[in-house]
Amino acid sequence: MDQSGANQGKWSGLRAVNVLSHRPTFLFVILGGFFVANALVAEFIGVKIFAFEDTLGLERFNFNLFGQEGALQFSAGVLLWPIVFVMTDVINEYYGKRGIRLLSFMAVGLITYAFVMIFAAIQLAPADWWVGQNTTKGVPDMQKAFSVVLGQGLLIIVGSLAAFLIAQLVDVVSFHRIKRLTGERLVWLRATGSTLISQLFDSFVVLAVAFKFGPALVGNVEPWTWDQLLAVGTVQYVYKFIMAIVLTPFIYLAHHFIDGYLGADQAAAMKQEAAVWEGEQAAPVS
Repeated sequence: MDQSGANQGKWSGLRAVNVLSHRPTFLFVILGGFFVANALVAEFIGVKIFAFEDTLGLERFNFNLFGQEGALQFSAGVLLWPIVFVMTDVINEYYGKRGIRLLSFMAVGLITYAFVMIFAAIQLAPADWWVGQNTTKGVPDMQKAFSVVLGQGLLIIVGSLAAFLIAQLVDVVSFHRIKRLTGERLVWLRATGSTLISQLFDSFVVLAVAFKFGPALVGNVEPWTWDQLLAVGTVQYVYKFIMAIVLTPFIYLAHHFIDGYLGADQAAAMKQEAAVWEGEQAAPVS
């Protein structure tokens, strides 16, 4: 067969793979889309800080850590980040580190793209009638409101993206290290364990970049003290620690539905292939 014939055969084979009917591919698209969407939404709702106790109607609990006192207040992004890391473990189980790395870098790229587009939108000159159209609703300047809500500080953006990417890569490595020690058993250990390790990085990297080292380099904002960073980071990590444990049953539920959708043989083959590191050969599925 000549080169053109070989190429034609190759592309014909690719066209023959229908994404909608090829279940592993379709599942990857669905899981990947949900993963990226959650990461993207978490970035943008994260600008809101909510009072945890007031939201639940509880008496305020004023923590005292490292000489710092305060109520339990979190970024609204904490609602979604635990889900993102659970999704990481589920995708990791079936598609391996290459699959989750692809989605992690894709998420960072799309979030960066979204911030660039929002920054461009903020720079557009607003229409006069639009600026004051919600004055009666307590928003005298729509342009300022738009800029404040969507235009997060550069250090926060950089810190958040750095924390997300580092935590994702740590999660991938931790997940497979634990799985190599335990085999297919103890799903909860590799899923929850890897999440707890990665969330430790996620909780402190964003604070270190956005409020400690970043301001020290820029010089126009007073950097946080180490006591502030450790206190806030610890409170955030404890919350994520609890959420990781609470969400563990949902990992088993996800496995149940995915195994049922793929079929036992296909699911087992994908899990085994996903556990293989680069340069190794997968053992045959019995």
